[in-house]
Amino acid sequence: MGDLELLLPGEAAALVRGLRSFPLREMGSGGWNQQHENLEKLNMQAILDATASQGEPIQELLVTHGKIPTLVEELIAVEMWKQKVFPVLCRLEDFKPQNTFPIYMVIHHEASIINLLETVFFHKEVCESAEDAVLDLIDYCHRKLTLLVARSSRGGPPEEEECQSSTPMQELQKQAELMEFEIASKALSVLRYITDCVDSLSLSTLNRMLSTHNLPCLLVELLEHNPWSRREGGKLQQFEGGHWQTVAPSEQQKLSKLDGQVWIALYNLLLSHEARARYCLTSFAKGQLLKLQAFLTDTLVDQLPNLAGLQGFLAQLALTETQPPKKDLVLEQIPEIWERLERENRGKWQAIAKYQLRHVFSPSEQDLRLQARRWAETYRLDVLEAIAPERPRCAYCSAEASKRCSRCQNEWYCCRECQVKHWEKHGKACVLAAQGDRAK
Repeated sequence: MGDLELLLPGEAAALVRGLRSFPLREMGSGGWNQQHENLEKLNMQAILDATASQGEPIQELLVTHGKIPTLVEELIAVEMWKQKVFPVLCRLEDFKPQNTFPIYMVIHHEASIINLLETVFFHKEVCESAEDAVLDLIDYCHRKLTLLVARSSRGGPPEEEECQSSTPMQELQKQAELMEFEIASKALSVLRYITDCVDSLSLSTLNRMLSTHNLPCLLVELLEHNPWSRREGGKLQQFEGGHWQTVAPSEQQKLSKLDGQVWIALYNLLLSHEARARYCLTSFAKGQLLKLQAFLTDTLVDQLPNLAGLQGFLAQLALTETQPPKKDLVLEQIPEIWERLERENRGKWQAIAKYQLRHVFSPSEQDLRLQARRWAETYRLDVLEAIAPERPRCAYCSAEASKRCSRCQNEWYCCRECQVKHWEKHGKACVLAAQGDRAK
């Protein structure tokens, strides 16, 4: 497992075996929080394993114990909570929490699960072990990418701006919106890994990807809008690792990770024998796909040589007659997780929000301190630094940081001035974390 080990093999197996689905009403409860902590540990260990390239026991355990469908159901459940319950909670007049950390944990749960799935779906056996839940996961990825395209037409993700007059709940809503952009980028990676298995997917799954959602055309739109790139002050910036980063002129022709995922997914969906046999090339699809020719430059093909095959396919497509939409009678499986959860909770959103207001999101000071201590134990600093994709960033201005808050050891800053400016926002969490650390 490498030099750093967060979990012993026996501990990891016990955590995986204990994974289960929670009703929406129980999100944020004590048992749910324990599972969220366990998922974070599995997440960090999976990244450590992948980085060390010495076998990946977390992925093997999830497959062995049949827990991939459980993770997919939890992912969709928290997505539904964010869409249906969280807005109701924000509108409740008597909901004025002193600390929004417990709610943030529920919002962050979706990012934790999709990050774990991104790490393990690299392996084809994980996709196979998802069984029927792969249909639900494809629908989930389609929803996220559709929102990403829609948001890009409005100018990309929101900025991380400080607002002195914002209430804690308004700040939380902004954080949730920022998080959505990164979740969508993870969903893109998961979708690409699913397309790696396109020749072994069921007919229902292929039909869902190619006919129901027409994923090739959606991926073309992503390349057109390029939501993870922008120009700021005349400089090219790319959204990577949760931040906008300026790209040096010498690196601007280099293929970004997210662009690469789109191109590989397109290659898989358009050149796979099974997919080509089932994709209906209507006049609309042909027009959309031929837009790719403008993007397929020699520089791009040099970086992804397999795309030469895609160039040949498009050249042939330009001379091919289009097909009318197919009207065959097809019996197929459909995703059931979202529909089942919505059916079980329809008309109960306000009741769930009020129950969670009273029993889940109004913890005592002692409960908060205990939770802070548990999180300090979960997020070991040596592990966090080992899995960080880059140098830490200033919590106030996002510049590269070298100084850490001496009290809580959680936030990083580039200078004393930024730390002072950020204190109004960071202060409560800092004191709470420090108290939890002393309570150990």
